[in-house]
Amino acid sequence: MTTSETKVLNKRDLMKVFWRSFTMEWTWNYERQANLGYGFAMVPILEKLYKDKPEEKAEALQRHLEFFNTTPHVSTLILGISSAMEEQNSTQEDFDTSSINNVKVGLMGPLAGIGDSLLWGTLRIIATGIGTSLALQGNILGPILFLLIFNIPHIILRYICMMGGYKLGAGFLTKMQQGGLMDKVTYGAAIVGLMSIGAMIATMVTVNIPLSYGEGDSAIIIGDILNGIIPGIIPLLFTGFIYWLVTKKKLKTTVALLMILVIGIIGSLTGILGI
Repeated sequence: MTTSETKVLNKRDLMKVFWRSFTMEWTWNYERQANLGYGFAMVPILEKLYKDKPEEKAEALQRHLEFFNTTPHVSTLILGISSAMEEQNSTQEDFDTSSINNVKVGLMGPLAGIGDSLLWGTLRIIATGIGTSLALQGNILGPILFLLIFNIPHIILRYICMMGGYKLGAGFLTKMQQGGLMDKVTYGAAIVGLMSIGAMIATMVTVNIPLSYGEGDSAIIIGDILNGIIPGIIPLLFTGFIYWLVTKKKLKTTVALLMILVIGIIGSLTGILGI
């Protein structure tokens, strides 16, 4: 952990890394995934710490071009920790440089578990649900609210992670894992995400079956009977069917989308499905 005696970096340096962290997904590649974005974000730190040590700077840059992949919105926590460790390395003669990448590798997976559940699985779905419901009504606030609801919290979180990672050093997530807090956060975020998905199925998946039996005012619509038993059961069953095909039968997503399109067209032409 960085001490006052070895402190070389300041908030301006860390902010440079923060802004550069937004390129994490722009430079994604199949071989080492987000390594180019990570290395690019670390350049201002390395330039300052190893200004008069070109060989050590080259070694440090090479370190941060190794494989890296985690949820990009919380990658700044690892960037902050890497900055603190590089600062220690630049001021200590006996610092073990291999520990820098070891910490990165050790934190990528656990942090991705939290980040994916919290941001991709929860916040994005909530933002999509609110934005889509308004957009379907032709309200321009739909896409605007989606962008605001998703981006404002994630940018704040990205900033907090950057500064917190630097201040707390490499022991932060290790303590979280030892105390069991990380598993609890991941589990809780997953529950909220699944609840959001369930709510979206009921409100945004529409499967209308207008078939009826009987005549005139006494005609009974099949779809109304099913919804009377369990509200929203038809969208739920259809979503479950698609989920089963994609997860159990390994049906490609593009094929599933085309199948839904074909079912909709045939159902509409035959009168089995309605608007």
